[in-house]
Amino acid sequence: MDASHTPPVPPADAAAPAPPAGRHGPWGDAGSGVRVSRARRLAVPLVTLAGVVGAFAYVGSVDPNEPGHYPVCPLLRLTGVLCPGCGGLRSAHAFAHGDLVTAFGANALAVLGYLAFAAFTAVWLVRAGQGRPAPRIALKPAWWWLLGAAALAFSVVRNLPVGSALAP
Repeated sequence: MDASHTPPVPPADAAAPAPPAGRHGPWGDAGSGVRVSRARRLAVPLVTLAGVVGAFAYVGSVDPNEPGHYPVCPLLRLTGVLCPGCGGLRSAHAFAHGDLVTAFGANALAVLGYLAFAAFTAVWLVRAGQGRPAPRIALKPAWWWLLGAAALAFSVVRNLPVGSALAP
């Protein structure tokens, strides 16, 4: 057998190759083979959570029920129509104080959004701690249209006499 056809042999003291970067490992960018620390993996979800907690703390301490603290909804001011977000600050204020009944009364759609964000963030933190990638919200366009239609329906119903319980 000719020596030019034999595969090269790595030296005995060569380090073992890093496992391939995949969807379920504590590794950096695909193919980099660089291990990422747990603190670094948790940094982005924790900073995001800190920002949201800070925003809720601010809204919880500066009462939106008192005039002059926050701007008025432009759609409400110009047309008198409640948008899907109207009452969201009052809802966040009540939510920050643990008053879920008042929070739902101010804006039920916002409270559902707060709870969905909390669930998403919890999953994100657990996955980051395990070295897995962040969860993805990969909805088909039909689902986005359905969510938009639900927000529109919420807005229309809360502006009708029959849906006055949904108005802030």
